[in-house]
Amino acid sequence: MSANIASQLATVRAYHERSKHHFNRYARSPGGLDWVNQPDPFRRFLGAPQVSLDRDENWTGPTYDALFEDDKVPSSPVDRASVSRLFFDSLAISAWKQAGQSRWSLRVNPSSGDLHPTECYLVSGPVSGLFDGAGVHHYSPYDHSLELRFWLGEEEWGHLRAGLPEGAFLLGLTSIHWRESWKYGERAFRYCQHDVGHALGAISIAAAALGWSAGIVPAVPDVRLARLLGIDEQRGEEAEHPDCLVAVIPKAIFEVNEEWRPSLKVLIELAERAPAGRPNRLSKSNRPWPIIEEVTAATLIEEGQGGAEQLEAEPGGTRRSSEEPVPDRRIPARRLIRQRRSAVSMDGSTEMDREAFFHMLARVTPALTPGPFRILPWRPRVALVIFVHRVRGLEPGLYVLLRDQLHRESLEPSVEGAFVWQRPPECPPGLELCLLQQGDAREAAQIISCGQEIASDGVFSVGMLAEMSPALENFGAWFYRALFWETGLIGQMLYLEAEAAGIRGTGIGCFFDDAVHQLLGLTDQRWQSLYHFTVGGGVEDLRLTSLPAYHHGEVNGR
Repeated sequence: MSANIASQLATVRAYHERSKHHFNRYARSPGGLDWVNQPDPFRRFLGAPQVSLDRDENWTGPTYDALFEDDKVPSSPVDRASVSRLFFDSLAISAWKQAGQSRWSLRVNPSSGDLHPTECYLVSGPVSGLFDGAGVHHYSPYDHSLELRFWLGEEEWGHLRAGLPEGAFLLGLTSIHWRESWKYGERAFRYCQHDVGHALGAISIAAAALGWSAGIVPAVPDVRLARLLGIDEQRGEEAEHPDCLVAVIPKAIFEVNEEWRPSLKVLIELAERAPAGRPNRLSKSNRPWPIIEEVTAATLIEEGQGGAEQLEAEPGGTRRSSEEPVPDRRIPARRLIRQRRSAVSMDGSTEMDREAFFHMLARVTPALTPGPFRILPWRPRVALVIFVHRVRGLEPGLYVLLRDQLHRESLEPSVEGAFVWQRPPECPPGLELCLLQQGDAREAAQIISCGQEIASDGVFSVGMLAEMSPALENFGAWFYRALFWETGLIGQMLYLEAEAAGIRGTGIGCFFDDAVHQLLGLTDQRWQSLYHFTVGGGVEDLRLTSLPAYHHGEVNGR
């Protein structure tokens, strides 16, 4: 191992330990909310030419359950209508909420604290009805439009698309860390990364609703991605940082040449021209968090890292059969996607049938439901520790869902405790769910989740355990980001499955990391808890008024 790699890994491990919450202290944060400098949740490129997208709010599209069956949804042509729908059903505003004089937006893709650090860019050839030339555009969710960054010449686009399937285009994701650190301080880097995972899940599902597929392009160095998107000259706390490049393919099964990279020739040519527009200021002043800068630098994807072969790519895994095909519940996908909300509290009484619970877990198991997880070019690295509270036909207690066939041989030896590792009755084939300990797990779930009742008042709550140390040692420090992307994607699927079941979900970012590990007897960084989630009967806050997504004035004076 080179000195540079060792230093990067040491930085990541140090950040991870320092950003943990503990019973006697929380990770460093601002200690209060500086409302005067609350970041603008909308990035704009002032002066950039703008193209409006269609809202098409009456489009019904396929049913939600059809999205998980290959070739069930006909492939849409790539045109103005379909590209508009892709963004409208993945990253757009879904509603506005108002309390008194305060108004804020909700989006299709969830975000920690509703702060939305994730930005998206479209890199494409000509799109019928949108633009006649190839180009790079920033997506603006505020008004559901595209802002031009660069036009690409025909030859430049030819170099870029060489090796991509016919009709394919690209989406680039970036993060503005300041949006999260304003509220969460040092832990913000974590939240930005699992918000990328939420966005990946939203994109994957929206693409499936069009009969398309999406996948991260492996091994795209951050420096290339930043140049392609025109963000490489941004500096300071409000700068965007490159995350990943996603290829969208207008057919149901994702296929892309594993050797494809953004053309160096094109990137050199782009470096000689200024992108259109200038980024808006998000806050009057900013507070720096040096440790976030350090872990960002340590986790850059560099040349030669992250290739599909290195990642042991198994997009979606080999599908295992369950007992019966899942009946289509005839829920319109568009309605479900756009009605998704994060519960702010749970009623403490809602229950779920065992079969519905098993179905929900199958939807986050790639071997049983590969579709949404094909967007990740690596085998699953995250297992779920589940605190079951109110599932009819299933004993309350502590369970673990092994989302990959290799997890048990890695996790079971790491867990120290008198656990039974028992398969529950009537558990479907291929669903690797194990009871660890029977009993009332509500108090433990609440204590671990920083005392939040939402973790004990739901049907169940989840701790997402990532196989961290082996992955970092095998793939490099950059994979720390990827582990959070996987947890965010799981969270997005749990959100949608909760909505489909007529209940609600919500992500939990505040939890006592090592308390989870102590509960399981984990004594090192081999397996680490990265994200928590809860599902149950949501309680609506009747003090809030809901407003339509695109019938709004300026938000809080912006």
